[in-house]
Amino acid sequence: MRIVNSSKIGREAVERLLTKKSFDEVELSPKIREANKKIFGEDLSAIELVRRIVSDVRKFGDAAVIDYTKKIDGIELDNFAVELEDVEIDSEIFASLKVAAKNIRRFHVEQLPKSWITYRGENSLLGQAVIPLERVGVYVPGGTAAYPSSVLMNIIPAKVAGVREIIMCTPNANKTVLAAAKLAGVDKIFKIGGAQAIAAMAFGTEQIPRVNKIVGPGNIFVTLAKKEVYGHCDIDMLAGPSEILIIADDTANPIYAAADLLSQAEHDPLACSILITTSQTLADKVAAQVEIQLEKLPRKEIAEASINRNGLIVVAENLDEAIDFANFSSPEHLELLTNAPFELLPKIKNAGAIFLGAYSPEPLGDYLAGPNHVLPTGGTAKFYSVLNVETFLKRTSLISYTKKDLLGAADDIIRLAQAEGLQAHAAAIRQRREIL
Repeated sequence: MRIVNSSKIGREAVERLLTKKSFDEVELSPKIREANKKIFGEDLSAIELVRRIVSDVRKFGDAAVIDYTKKIDGIELDNFAVELEDVEIDSEIFASLKVAAKNIRRFHVEQLPKSWITYRGENSLLGQAVIPLERVGVYVPGGTAAYPSSVLMNIIPAKVAGVREIIMCTPNANKTVLAAAKLAGVDKIFKIGGAQAIAAMAFGTEQIPRVNKIVGPGNIFVTLAKKEVYGHCDIDMLAGPSEILIIADDTANPIYAAADLLSQAEHDPLACSILITTSQTLADKVAAQVEIQLEKLPRKEIAEASINRNGLIVVAENLDEAIDFANFSSPEHLELLTNAPFELLPKIKNAGAIFLGAYSPEPLGDYLAGPNHVLPTGGTAKFYSVLNVETFLKRTSLISYTKKDLLGAADDIIRLAQAEGLQAHAAAIRQRREIL
Protein backbone atom coordinates (compact mmCIF):
# COMPACT_ATOMS: atom_id res chain seq x y z
CA MET A 1 0.00 0.00 0.00
CA ARG A 2 1.08 3.53 -0.66
CA ILE A 3 2.27 5.37 2.48
CA VAL A 4 2.42 9.17 2.69
CA ASN A 5 3.43 11.44 5.55
CA SER A 6 1.35 14.60 6.05
CA SER A 7 4.30 16.53 7.51
CA LYS A 8 6.28 15.90 4.31
CA ILE A 9 3.68 16.36 1.56
CA GLY A 10 1.40 18.86 3.35
CA ARG A 11 -2.23 18.93 4.34
CA GLU A 12 -3.60 19.97 0.94
CA ALA A 13 -1.81 17.13 -0.80
CA VAL A 14 -3.28 14.62 1.65
CA GLU A 15 -6.78 16.04 1.12
CA ARG A 16 -6.36 15.68 -2.64
CA LEU A 17 -5.49 12.01 -2.11
CA LEU A 18 -8.53 11.59 0.13
CA THR A 19 -10.91 13.21 -2.36
CA LYS A 20 -13.05 10.53 -4.00
CA LYS A 21 -14.50 10.61 -7.46
CA SER A 22 -18.23 11.02 -7.58
CA PHE A 23 -20.17 7.91 -8.60
CA ASP A 24 -21.01 9.53 -11.96
CA GLU A 25 -17.35 10.29 -12.68
CA VAL A 26 -16.35 6.64 -12.71
CA GLU A 27 -15.12 5.68 -16.16
CA LEU A 28 -16.23 2.42 -17.72
CA SER A 29 -13.49 -0.09 -18.38
CA PRO A 30 -12.53 -0.72 -22.03
CA LYS A 31 -13.96 -4.25 -21.68
CA ILE A 32 -17.37 -2.97 -20.55
CA ARG A 33 -17.40 -0.23 -23.19
CA GLU A 34 -16.64 -2.75 -25.92
CA ALA A 35 -19.41 -5.06 -24.69
CA ASN A 36 -21.87 -2.17 -24.62
CA LYS A 37 -20.86 -1.15 -28.12
CA LYS A 38 -21.72 -4.63 -29.39
CA ILE A 39 -25.10 -4.52 -27.63
CA PHE A 40 -26.14 -0.98 -28.53
CA GLY A 41 -24.25 -0.45 -31.78
CA GLU A 42 -22.41 2.61 -30.51
CA ASP A 43 -20.00 3.66 -27.79
CA LEU A 44 -22.35 5.07 -25.15
CA SER A 45 -21.36 6.60 -21.83
CA ALA A 46 -22.87 5.05 -18.72
CA ILE A 47 -25.47 7.81 -18.34
CA GLU A 48 -26.41 7.70 -22.04
CA LEU A 49 -26.92 3.95 -21.81
CA VAL A 50 -28.99 4.22 -18.63
CA ARG A 51 -31.19 6.99 -20.03
CA ARG A 52 -31.96 4.89 -23.08
CA ILE A 53 -32.92 1.88 -20.96
CA VAL A 54 -35.04 3.92 -18.54
CA SER A 55 -36.83 5.71 -21.36
CA ASP A 56 -37.60 2.46 -23.19
CA VAL A 57 -38.88 0.70 -20.08
CA ARG A 58 -41.09 3.69 -19.32
CA LYS A 59 -42.54 3.60 -22.85
CA PHE A 60 -42.71 -0.12 -23.57
CA GLY A 61 -42.91 -1.80 -20.15
CA ASP A 62 -42.31 -5.56 -20.02
CA ALA A 63 -41.27 -5.71 -23.67
CA ALA A 64 -38.30 -3.43 -22.99
CA VAL A 65 -37.39 -5.31 -19.79
CA ILE A 66 -37.38 -8.61 -21.73
CA ASP A 67 -35.37 -7.11 -24.59
CA TYR A 68 -32.65 -5.55 -22.43
CA THR A 69 -32.37 -8.59 -20.16
CA LYS A 70 -31.73 -10.72 -23.23
CA LYS A 71 -29.25 -8.24 -24.74
CA ILE A 72 -27.30 -7.47 -21.58
CA ASP A 73 -27.59 -10.63 -19.47
CA GLY A 74 -28.20 -13.18 -22.20
CA ILE A 75 -31.33 -14.42 -20.41
CA GLU A 76 -34.70 -14.92 -22.05
CA LEU A 77 -37.55 -14.04 -19.71
CA ASP A 78 -41.25 -14.63 -19.88
CA ASN A 79 -42.65 -14.61 -16.37
CA PHE A 80 -40.55 -12.37 -14.11
CA ALA A 81 -41.92 -13.61 -10.80
CA VAL A 82 -40.03 -15.94 -8.46
CA GLU A 83 -42.18 -18.29 -6.41
CA LEU A 84 -41.98 -17.61 -2.68
CA GLU A 85 -41.73 -21.21 -1.63
CA ASP A 86 -39.57 -22.73 1.08
CA VAL A 87 -35.90 -22.73 0.09
CA GLU A 88 -33.56 -25.31 1.56
CA ILE A 89 -30.20 -23.87 2.61
CA ASP A 90 -27.49 -24.90 5.06
CA SER A 91 -29.13 -25.09 8.50
CA GLU A 92 -26.27 -23.30 10.25
CA ILE A 93 -26.34 -20.44 7.74
CA PHE A 94 -30.10 -20.13 8.19
CA ALA A 95 -29.66 -20.07 11.97
CA SER A 96 -27.15 -17.23 11.62
CA LEU A 97 -29.54 -15.35 9.32
CA LYS A 98 -32.22 -15.65 12.01
CA VAL A 99 -29.86 -14.23 14.65
CA ALA A 100 -28.99 -11.33 12.34
CA ALA A 101 -32.65 -10.69 11.49
CA LYS A 102 -33.58 -10.63 15.19
CA ASN A 103 -30.84 -8.10 15.97
CA ILE A 104 -31.68 -5.92 12.97
CA ARG A 105 -35.37 -5.91 13.82
CA ARG A 106 -34.75 -5.12 17.49
CA PHE A 107 -32.45 -2.20 16.64
CA HIS A 108 -34.82 -0.68 14.09
CA VAL A 109 -37.88 -0.93 16.34
CA GLU A 110 -36.08 1.53 18.63
CA GLN A 111 -36.02 4.04 15.74
CA LEU A 112 -39.78 4.22 15.26
CA PRO A 113 -40.98 7.85 15.57
CA LYS A 114 -44.44 8.67 16.88
CA SER A 115 -47.29 10.76 15.59
CA TRP A 116 -48.08 13.64 17.92
CA ILE A 117 -50.64 16.35 18.63
CA THR A 118 -50.24 19.50 20.70
CA TYR A 119 -52.97 21.99 21.67
CA ARG A 120 -52.76 25.69 20.85
CA GLY A 121 -55.13 28.39 22.02
CA GLU A 122 -58.71 27.38 22.82
CA ASN A 123 -58.83 23.69 21.82
CA SER A 124 -57.03 24.30 18.52
CA LEU A 125 -54.46 21.70 17.71
CA LEU A 126 -51.38 21.11 15.60
CA GLY A 127 -49.70 17.82 15.01
CA GLN A 128 -47.81 15.44 12.83
CA ALA A 129 -48.93 12.09 11.45
CA VAL A 130 -46.16 9.59 10.67
CA ILE A 131 -47.33 7.38 7.80
CA PRO A 132 -45.55 4.42 6.19
CA LEU A 133 -45.05 4.28 2.43
CA GLU A 134 -47.47 1.93 0.69
CA ARG A 135 -45.11 0.05 -1.62
CA VAL A 136 -41.30 -0.14 -1.65
CA GLY A 137 -38.94 -1.75 -4.14
CA VAL A 138 -35.71 -3.37 -2.97
CA TYR A 139 -32.87 -3.96 -5.41
CA VAL A 140 -30.44 -6.78 -4.65
CA PRO A 141 -27.46 -7.11 -6.99
CA GLY A 142 -26.31 -10.36 -8.54
CA GLY A 143 -22.73 -9.51 -9.47
CA THR A 144 -19.63 -11.22 -8.16
CA ALA A 145 -21.03 -12.12 -4.72
CA ALA A 146 -24.36 -12.86 -3.03
CA TYR A 147 -25.58 -10.48 -0.34
CA PRO A 148 -28.31 -11.99 1.87
CA SER A 149 -27.23 -9.52 4.55
CA SER A 150 -28.30 -6.62 2.33
CA VAL A 151 -31.67 -8.31 1.86
CA LEU A 152 -32.22 -8.26 5.61
CA MET A 153 -30.91 -4.72 6.00
CA ASN A 154 -33.29 -3.31 3.37
CA ILE A 155 -36.47 -5.30 3.99
CA ILE A 156 -36.62 -5.49 7.79
CA PRO A 157 -36.63 -1.70 8.43
CA ALA A 158 -39.40 -1.34 5.84
CA LYS A 159 -41.43 -4.02 7.60
CA VAL A 160 -40.84 -2.36 10.98
CA ALA A 161 -41.99 0.95 9.48
CA GLY A 162 -45.25 -0.68 8.37
CA VAL A 163 -44.82 -0.65 4.59
CA ARG A 164 -47.82 -2.48 3.13
CA GLU A 165 -46.03 -4.22 0.22
CA ILE A 166 -42.35 -4.87 -0.42
CA ILE A 167 -41.14 -6.15 -3.77
CA MET A 168 -37.62 -7.24 -4.63
CA CYS A 169 -35.77 -7.30 -7.95
CA THR A 170 -32.63 -9.38 -8.28
CA PRO A 171 -30.90 -11.17 -11.16
CA ASN A 172 -29.71 -14.73 -10.62
CA ALA A 173 -30.70 -14.85 -6.95
CA ASN A 174 -29.15 -17.77 -5.12
CA LYS A 175 -30.91 -19.84 -2.48
CA THR A 176 -29.44 -17.95 0.46
CA VAL A 177 -30.66 -14.60 -0.92
CA LEU A 178 -34.15 -16.03 -1.48
CA ALA A 179 -34.23 -17.56 2.00
CA ALA A 180 -33.19 -14.22 3.53
CA ALA A 181 -35.90 -12.42 1.56
CA LYS A 182 -38.60 -14.75 2.80
CA LEU A 183 -37.29 -14.58 6.37
CA ALA A 184 -37.34 -10.76 6.22
CA GLY A 185 -40.93 -10.69 4.93
CA VAL A 186 -40.75 -9.78 1.24
CA ASP A 187 -44.06 -9.95 -0.64
CA LYS A 188 -42.94 -10.46 -4.25
CA ILE A 189 -39.65 -11.23 -6.00
CA PHE A 190 -38.81 -10.58 -9.66
CA LYS A 191 -35.80 -12.06 -11.46
CA ILE A 192 -34.59 -8.96 -13.28
CA GLY A 193 -31.61 -6.71 -12.66
CA GLY A 194 -29.74 -3.65 -13.83
CA ALA A 195 -31.13 -0.32 -14.95
CA GLN A 196 -34.18 -2.04 -16.45
CA ALA A 197 -35.19 -3.32 -12.99
CA ILE A 198 -34.92 0.16 -11.47
CA ALA A 199 -36.99 1.67 -14.28
CA ALA A 200 -39.59 -1.09 -14.03
CA MET A 201 -40.09 -0.46 -10.31
CA ALA A 202 -40.16 3.32 -10.80
CA PHE A 203 -42.76 3.40 -13.57
CA GLY A 204 -44.47 0.02 -13.30
CA THR A 205 -44.94 -2.51 -16.08
CA GLU A 206 -47.50 -5.17 -16.87
CA GLN A 207 -45.89 -7.55 -14.38
CA ILE A 208 -44.09 -5.27 -11.95
CA PRO A 209 -46.06 -2.84 -9.74
CA ARG A 210 -45.00 0.77 -9.43
CA VAL A 211 -43.31 1.58 -6.11
CA ASN A 212 -43.09 4.71 -3.98
CA LYS A 213 -39.42 4.26 -3.17
CA ILE A 214 -36.45 2.21 -4.36
CA VAL A 215 -33.69 1.12 -1.98
CA GLY A 216 -30.71 -1.17 -2.21
CA PRO A 217 -27.15 -1.19 -3.58
CA GLY A 218 -26.01 -1.79 -7.15
CA ASN A 219 -23.35 -1.05 -9.73
CA ILE A 220 -22.83 2.23 -11.59
CA PHE A 221 -25.72 1.50 -13.99
CA VAL A 222 -28.13 0.82 -11.11
CA THR A 223 -27.01 3.96 -9.29
CA LEU A 224 -27.38 6.15 -12.37
CA ALA A 225 -30.81 4.62 -13.02
CA LYS A 226 -31.88 5.51 -9.48
CA LYS A 227 -30.75 9.07 -10.11
CA GLU A 228 -32.66 9.13 -13.40
CA VAL A 229 -35.98 8.00 -11.91
CA TYR A 230 -35.76 10.16 -8.78
CA GLY A 231 -38.80 12.42 -8.67
CA HIS A 232 -41.03 9.76 -10.19
CA CYS A 233 -40.38 7.87 -6.98
CA ASP A 234 -38.06 8.38 -4.04
CA ILE A 235 -34.70 6.62 -3.59
CA ASP A 236 -32.55 5.86 -0.58
CA MET A 237 -29.25 7.38 -1.73
CA LEU A 238 -26.78 7.46 -4.60
CA ALA A 239 -24.22 4.98 -3.36
CA GLY A 240 -20.83 4.28 -4.88
CA PRO A 241 -18.17 1.64 -4.19
CA SER A 242 -17.64 0.50 -0.61
CA GLU A 243 -15.04 2.20 1.57
CA ILE A 244 -13.37 2.01 4.98
CA LEU A 245 -11.20 4.49 6.85
CA ILE A 246 -9.32 3.50 10.01
CA ILE A 247 -7.87 5.91 12.53
CA ALA A 248 -5.17 4.13 14.53
CA ASP A 249 -2.54 5.03 17.10
CA ASP A 250 0.52 3.04 18.13
CA THR A 251 -1.58 0.71 20.30
CA ALA A 252 -3.43 -0.75 17.31
CA ASN A 253 -2.82 -4.32 16.18
CA PRO A 254 -1.47 -4.20 12.60
CA ILE A 255 -2.93 -7.64 11.85
CA TYR A 256 -6.43 -6.42 12.74
CA ALA A 257 -6.02 -3.17 10.80
CA ALA A 258 -4.83 -4.96 7.65
CA ALA A 259 -7.65 -7.51 7.86
CA ASP A 260 -10.24 -4.75 8.18
CA LEU A 261 -8.83 -2.83 5.22
CA LEU A 262 -9.03 -5.97 3.10
CA SER A 263 -12.59 -6.67 4.24
CA GLN A 264 -13.70 -3.77 2.06
CA ALA A 265 -11.13 -4.19 -0.70
CA GLU A 266 -12.54 -7.62 -1.61
CA HIS A 267 -15.90 -6.07 -2.50
CA ASP A 268 -14.89 -4.33 -5.70
CA PRO A 269 -11.77 -3.12 -7.56
CA LEU A 270 -13.16 0.39 -7.04
CA ALA A 271 -13.52 -0.02 -3.25
CA CYS A 272 -11.46 2.31 -1.08
CA SER A 273 -9.37 1.30 1.97
CA ILE A 274 -7.55 4.00 3.97
CA LEU A 275 -5.56 3.97 7.19
CA ILE A 276 -4.68 7.19 9.00
CA THR A 277 -2.23 6.67 11.84
CA THR A 278 0.03 8.67 14.11
CA SER A 279 2.69 5.94 13.97
CA GLN A 280 5.12 5.39 11.09
CA THR A 281 5.99 2.02 12.61
CA LEU A 282 2.34 0.92 12.53
CA ALA A 283 2.00 2.20 8.96
CA ASP A 284 4.89 0.00 7.82
CA LYS A 285 3.58 -3.04 9.69
CA VAL A 286 0.05 -2.68 8.29
CA ALA A 287 1.37 -2.32 4.74
CA ALA A 288 3.38 -5.51 5.19
CA GLN A 289 0.41 -7.34 6.70
CA VAL A 290 -1.82 -6.34 3.78
CA GLU A 291 0.60 -8.06 1.39
CA ILE A 292 0.78 -11.18 3.57
CA GLN A 293 -2.98 -11.48 4.02
CA LEU A 294 -3.75 -10.75 0.37
CA GLU A 295 -2.08 -14.01 -0.63
CA LYS A 296 -4.62 -16.01 1.36
CA LEU A 297 -7.78 -14.40 -0.03
CA PRO A 298 -9.99 -16.32 -2.50
CA ARG A 299 -10.93 -12.93 -3.99
CA LYS A 300 -7.29 -11.84 -4.14
CA GLU A 301 -7.51 -10.43 -7.66
CA ILE A 302 -10.34 -8.07 -6.73
CA ALA A 303 -8.84 -7.03 -3.38
CA GLU A 304 -5.38 -6.49 -4.86
CA ALA A 305 -6.78 -4.30 -7.64
CA SER A 306 -8.65 -2.25 -5.03
CA ILE A 307 -5.58 -1.83 -2.80
CA ASN A 308 -3.35 -0.89 -5.73
CA ARG A 309 -5.85 1.62 -7.05
CA ASN A 310 -7.42 3.13 -3.92
CA GLY A 311 -5.44 1.85 -0.95
CA LEU A 312 -3.68 4.53 1.11
CA ILE A 313 -1.90 4.91 4.43
CA VAL A 314 -1.47 8.42 5.82
CA VAL A 315 0.90 9.16 8.68
CA ALA A 316 -0.60 12.14 10.52
CA GLU A 317 1.17 14.43 12.97
CA ASN A 318 -1.36 13.73 15.75
CA LEU A 319 -4.83 12.35 16.39
CA ASP A 320 -6.49 15.73 15.90
CA GLU A 321 -5.07 15.93 12.39
CA ALA A 322 -6.13 12.33 11.75
CA ILE A 323 -9.70 13.21 12.76
CA ASP A 324 -9.66 16.28 10.52
CA PHE A 325 -8.63 14.10 7.59
CA ALA A 326 -11.36 11.58 8.44
CA ASN A 327 -14.04 14.27 8.62
CA PHE A 328 -12.83 15.61 5.28
CA SER A 329 -13.04 12.14 3.72
CA SER A 330 -16.47 11.39 5.30
CA PRO A 331 -16.13 7.61 4.97
CA GLU A 332 -18.83 5.00 4.75
CA HIS A 333 -17.21 2.96 7.54
CA LEU A 334 -14.95 4.59 10.15
CA GLU A 335 -13.01 2.45 12.61
CA LEU A 336 -11.32 3.94 15.68
CA LEU A 337 -8.47 1.59 16.61
CA THR A 338 -7.03 3.76 19.34
CA ASN A 339 -6.31 3.51 23.05
CA ALA A 340 -9.38 5.61 23.98
CA PRO A 341 -11.83 5.58 21.03
CA PHE A 342 -14.75 7.07 22.96
CA GLU A 343 -12.69 10.18 23.66
CA LEU A 344 -12.48 10.78 19.91
CA LEU A 345 -16.16 10.17 19.23
CA PRO A 346 -17.41 13.76 19.91
CA LYS A 347 -14.97 15.04 17.29
CA ILE A 348 -16.27 12.80 14.50
CA LYS A 349 -18.69 14.77 12.32
CA ASN A 350 -18.92 12.83 9.05
CA ALA A 351 -19.20 9.05 8.85
CA GLY A 352 -21.82 6.52 7.80
CA ALA A 353 -21.10 4.21 10.75
CA ILE A 354 -18.48 4.41 13.50
CA PHE A 355 -16.83 1.30 14.95
CA LEU A 356 -15.16 1.86 18.32
CA GLY A 357 -12.31 -0.33 19.48
CA ALA A 358 -10.43 -3.40 18.34
CA TYR A 359 -13.36 -5.73 18.97
CA SER A 360 -15.90 -3.83 16.88
CA PRO A 361 -14.64 -4.56 13.35
CA GLU A 362 -16.57 -3.45 10.30
CA PRO A 363 -17.92 -6.95 9.43
CA LEU A 364 -19.73 -6.95 12.80
CA GLY A 365 -21.85 -4.10 11.46
CA ASP A 366 -22.17 -5.68 8.03
CA TYR A 367 -23.81 -8.81 9.34
CA LEU A 368 -24.97 -9.11 12.91
CA ALA A 369 -24.89 -6.18 15.32
CA GLY A 370 -28.22 -4.69 14.21
CA PRO A 371 -27.54 -1.14 12.91
CA ASN A 372 -28.04 -0.86 9.17
CA HIS A 373 -25.17 -1.43 6.79
CA VAL A 374 -26.68 0.57 3.90
CA LEU A 375 -24.52 3.65 4.34
CA PRO A 376 -23.58 6.81 2.44
CA THR A 377 -20.42 6.57 0.33
CA GLY A 378 -18.21 8.83 -1.75
CA GLY A 379 -18.10 11.58 0.85
CA THR A 380 -21.91 11.88 1.00
CA ALA A 381 -21.88 11.14 4.74
CA LYS A 382 -21.55 14.92 4.97
CA PHE A 383 -25.30 15.10 4.22
CA TYR A 384 -26.77 11.59 3.89
CA SER A 385 -27.86 9.36 6.75
CA VAL A 386 -27.70 5.60 7.16
CA LEU A 387 -30.77 3.75 5.87
CA ASN A 388 -33.22 3.45 8.77
CA VAL A 389 -36.89 3.08 9.65
CA GLU A 390 -37.56 6.72 8.81
CA THR A 391 -36.38 5.99 5.25
CA PHE A 392 -39.75 4.27 4.79
CA LEU A 393 -41.93 6.84 6.52
CA LYS A 394 -43.38 10.20 5.53
CA ARG A 395 -44.75 12.98 7.70
CA THR A 396 -48.05 14.78 7.26
CA SER A 397 -48.91 17.96 9.18
CA LEU A 398 -52.20 18.23 11.09
CA ILE A 399 -53.91 21.60 11.62
CA SER A 400 -57.24 22.22 13.33
CA TYR A 401 -58.22 25.71 14.62
CA THR A 402 -61.38 26.66 16.46
CA LYS A 403 -63.54 29.60 15.34
CA LYS A 404 -62.20 31.81 18.13
CA ASP A 405 -58.53 31.03 17.44
CA LEU A 406 -58.92 31.62 13.69
CA LEU A 407 -60.51 35.02 14.35
CA GLY A 408 -57.64 35.86 16.69
CA ALA A 409 -55.10 35.05 13.97
CA ALA A 410 -57.04 36.59 11.07
CA ASP A 411 -55.40 40.02 10.98
CA ASP A 412 -51.89 38.59 10.94
CA ILE A 413 -52.73 36.09 8.16
CA ILE A 414 -54.42 38.73 6.00
CA ARG A 415 -51.53 41.14 6.50
CA LEU A 416 -48.92 38.55 5.49
CA ALA A 417 -50.96 37.38 2.49
CA GLN A 418 -51.33 40.95 1.22
CA ALA A 419 -47.60 41.54 1.71
CA GLU A 420 -47.00 38.68 -0.70
CA GLY A 421 -49.59 39.99 -3.15
CA LEU A 422 -51.82 36.94 -2.73
CA GLN A 423 -55.23 38.53 -2.37
CA ALA A 424 -57.19 35.27 -2.68
CA HIS A 425 -55.32 33.95 0.33
CA ALA A 426 -56.36 37.01 2.29
CA ALA A 427 -59.93 36.70 1.03
CA ALA A 428 -60.19 33.09 2.26
CA ILE A 429 -59.61 34.41 5.78
CA ARG A 430 -61.62 37.64 5.38
CA GLN A 431 -64.71 35.76 4.12
CA ARG A 432 -64.76 33.66 7.28
CA ARG A 433 -64.24 36.67 9.52
CA GLU A 434 -67.13 38.53 7.87
CA ILE A 435 -69.48 35.54 8.12
CA LEU A 436 -68.45 34.70 11.66
